[in-house]
Amino acid sequence: MNILAVLGAFIMTMAFLSYGIGSVTLERFRIVGIVVLLFYLLGLMFEVIAIGFMASSGSGRMGSWHVILGIIAFLLMLVNTIWVWVVYFKKGFDGQVSMTLLKYTKAAFLLWVISYLLGIATIIWF
Repeated sequence: MNILAVLGAFIMTMAFLSYGIGSVTLERFRIVGIVVLLFYLLGLMFEVIAIGFMASSGSGRMGSWHVILGIIAFLLMLVNTIWVWVVYFKKGFDGQVSMTLLKYTKAAFLLWVISYLLGIATIIWF
């Protein structure tokens, strides 16, 4: 396997952990705190770096279904991250989040995890 693809997969796992911590913290406390902001931003940063490594690896092993789902999942998490920052700028730290944001976060993270798991399955079985 290409070293860039492996490095990209490792960094994508860091994105998974960052998004997960941010999402669980947001759901648990229902406020925008420093942990949520930091981990969403880290998740986005890790994901962009990982996508860059995987795209430059040129392995061509990922199916188009994974690429399409990955793009959608990335865009959903990008919107989620922007939304959380907008709530922070409007309400400040410890600003209460709406139920709409909480539901969107769950749906976006779920789709992101499905894309992540399908990517792992593709690496393992193909």
